[in-house]
Amino acid sequence: MLVSEILRIKGNTLFTTTPDGKVLDAVAVMAQHDIGSLVVMDRGRMAGLLTFAEVLKALADRDGTLGDVRINEICQREPLTATPHLDVMELRGAMLERHARYVPVLEGTTLRGVISFHDVAKAVFEEQSFENRMLRNYIKDWPETGT
Repeated sequence: MLVSEILRIKGNTLFTTTPDGKVLDAVAVMAQHDIGSLVVMDRGRMAGLLTFAEVLKALADRDGTLGDVRINEICQREPLTATPHLDVMELRGAMLERHARYVPVLEGTTLRGVISFHDVAKAVFEEQSFENRMLRNYIKDWPETGT
């Protein structure tokens, strides 16, 4: 299965923010849409990724307040990225290695979407479930031999 297949199933809604935006505003968007990340876009190009992990660290570093903290102060500058043509199992390995929960998908410099670890786990589970059903049906339908 390819990353593009997950994006096709998820749909093409993108949530982005700007580097100079307030983290508090970004948190409101993330909470409103029940998402864990926002892609940071600057002049049409990806400039980073803001996830709940960076927000939590900022809260811990600032005694529980965000005040006027700007996104460019805390976002990941070079997050793990994927292409639409990447195999999901390869992406899963990279996500595990880098401890990445969210991965922007880029085709060249064009943002196509964001894949979460949940999306990858769900895709792998569904693919394995399908293969298991096919194997069970194959075994069930296997002709018996007269011994």
